[in-house]
This record gives sequence, C-alpha cells and structure tokens, in this order.
Amino acid sequence: MAINEETVKQVAKLAKLEIKEEDIQTFTTEMDSIIDMVEQLEELDTEGVEGTYHGISHHNVWREDKAEEGTDKEALFKNVKTRKDGYIEVPAMFDNGGSEA
Repeated sequence: MAINEETVKQVAKLAKLEIKEEDIQTFTTEMDSIIDMVEQLEELDTEGVEGTYHGISHHNVWREDKAEEGTDKEALFKNVKTRKDGYIEVPAMFDNGGSEA
C-alpha cells in the first residue's frame, strides 16, 4: 500500500494536526516506510505462536486481605503538638476559605 500526500493530509485532518505544506512530502515518505514495515510483519507465519501482551511476566502479588489490629490512637497522639476533637490539628492551608493555592 503506497501512501500519498492526500492520505497524509487526511490522516492529519482526522488527528486534528496541522502540518506545514513543506513537511507533507517528508511525512508521506515516513508513513510509507512505516506501512512497508507493517506489511513485512504481516508476512510472518505466526501459526501456533502465543501472543505476548507484556514483556515481563506478571503474577498476582497481592497479599491476603486480613483484618489486623491497628495502632492505639492514644499512642499515635503522643507525638502530636495540637489536637482538636480527636483529630490532629494543623495550620490552615488556605486563607479566608478560598480555593487558590
């Protein structure tokens, strides 16, 4: 399949890309080379070859989800400078309740 300048312009339009007129020939040549490489790959016999979906084989690495006793809240609060209503009190990040940072 040969790629021509009209095909490049159409692909650029569909992809909402602006290509300068002087660059059309370069893109045409490059796209034509890419299509040629893909066509070469299509000629390979892949019968019986299992697909590779990732270069690294993965296995489940998740731990079993078991409930565990947490750290005592009072022990955690030993290093807290200020607390209010059972929470750690920190300085306000926004002035006047605004959303700007």
